[in-house]
Amino acid sequence: MVTHASNDKRFYSPLVKNIAKQEGLSLLDLAQITGSGSEGRVTKNDILLFVASRKTTTTEAASKTVSFEPSAVHAKVSIPSGVDHAASEVLEMSRMGKLIAQHMLASVQTSAHVQSFIEVDVTKIVAWRNKVKDLFAQREGEKFTFTPIFMEAVAVALKKHPMMNISLEGDQIIKHKNIHIGMAAALPDGNLIVPVIKHADQLNMTGMARVVNDLAARARDNKLKPDEIKGGTYTVTNVGSFGSVFGTPIINQPQVGILALGAIRKVPAVIETAEGDFIGIRSKMFLSHSYDHRVVNGALGGMFIKTIADYLESWDPKRPV
Repeated sequence: MVTHASNDKRFYSPLVKNIAKQEGLSLLDLAQITGSGSEGRVTKNDILLFVASRKTTTTEAASKTVSFEPSAVHAKVSIPSGVDHAASEVLEMSRMGKLIAQHMLASVQTSAHVQSFIEVDVTKIVAWRNKVKDLFAQREGEKFTFTPIFMEAVAVALKKHPMMNISLEGDQIIKHKNIHIGMAAALPDGNLIVPVIKHADQLNMTGMARVVNDLAARARDNKLKPDEIKGGTYTVTNVGSFGSVFGTPIINQPQVGILALGAIRKVPAVIETAEGDFIGIRSKMFLSHSYDHRVVNGALGGMFIKTIADYLESWDPKRPV
């Protein structure tokens, strides 16, 4: 690594330094990287994204100098052999799309992904939300969705199982004191962004709903601030919003877990009562928990998702909002 002078006082792990050396990055280059780790520390994923971004920028700059000769243009948008040229169109990935692809690939190559699934009866929650949503809209002037309810449940589970609220940087486990939950959101152009609910465990339901609505709205309008999309310690993604029953999400590095919320469906179910078992219509959903098996074993991964399920199923129907 080239050691040009820099006022950067941050600590860099041996892994980050080794990547910097391989990529020919100087201390000045490292100082430009926004760290997503504890206290702004640069993680492996941060430096890989920075390298990918530089390469993309270099490639785009080089492409602008290519002469517009037919052969050069054809080379840039060439269609693989065996494909019907007349019925095909080549689309260039956006810069953000390339960064997301790099981020996802790096996560799969880094973490040992394991999934746990659990079905949850959310009949009480559906009835409760239907009862309070109009009152909330009148009082607060905004919608009350299911998302803040699930975010509260995740915050409770992270507080009960602090070893899920960690990051892994090389061989170092970073145990976070704060609970900052990332909320994966789809952008109008099809790309994803993950705004972060800071100190999620300290918010009441009204506060959680306000933050969720605000972040979601500004994500759609591309108005999020840089600090609002970094620092997450755990991530939640709502695959049910697209009708999926469940999914197997990819971990958002350097975190060690991500929860996918499936679609809420009305299904026939066995209802146990003192008088016997009956078949009834219940509102149910699947929770899918992907976690890094390098540091999270099956017991912790299972207990974490079970804590969320128990919290949701024991919902107080008389709770105020």
